[in-house]
Amino acid sequence: MHATETKKDRGPRNGVDTPTLFATLEAIKGQPDLAKFQFRVSNRWVKGTNSRSRMEAFTGAGGQHEHKRVFEYDADHHAVLVGSDEGPTPVEFLLHGLAACITAGIANIAAARGVTLTEVTSRIEGDIDLLGILGLSNQVRNGYQKIRATFDVKGDAPAEKLREIVDQSRARSAVFDVLTNGVPVEIAVNAA
Repeated sequence: MHATETKKDRGPRNGVDTPTLFATLEAIKGQPDLAKFQFRVSNRWVKGTNSRSRMEAFTGAGGQHEHKRVFEYDADHHAVLVGSDEGPTPVEFLLHGLAACITAGIANIAAARGVTLTEVTSRIEGDIDLLGILGLSNQVRNGYQKIRATFDVKGDAPAEKLREIVDQSRARSAVFDVLTNGVPVEIAVNAA
């Protein structure tokens, strides 16, 4: 950001409506309950290891909100995992969620700091040992043993500032937080 640039001078940047971003932050500072959201997904088994999830209406910012279109995603296992490969595996969606969350944060934070981005790419890798999922070992966890993320960021700021933007995005990422700090998960079963 140039020394003469202020929040008032910032227009949309990186596809982010920066004036609305700052107005939203100010509104939430005045009414913290606006920040409480609940997201919902419904899922339906299709066949085999294939299921389909639908992103439902969500609540937050004082009301209920609909997506502008229907978002449905299939998940499945690859044939080598006894599936029919009708969609990514659920653990691949987890990697996608991490990449997408941090990338969105990078765009928002860069815009807020007056940095114009020209490119953001990432590679997320997760190492998993299926001995746990398959019930062949109680010594191996069911989920990833390690996840690695590499972000390549280009913009009109020095490399150190771009690194700081990525670090702040990681620190504020809801998905990173859930993965690294855990969250209570309640499962109810209605069986007939």
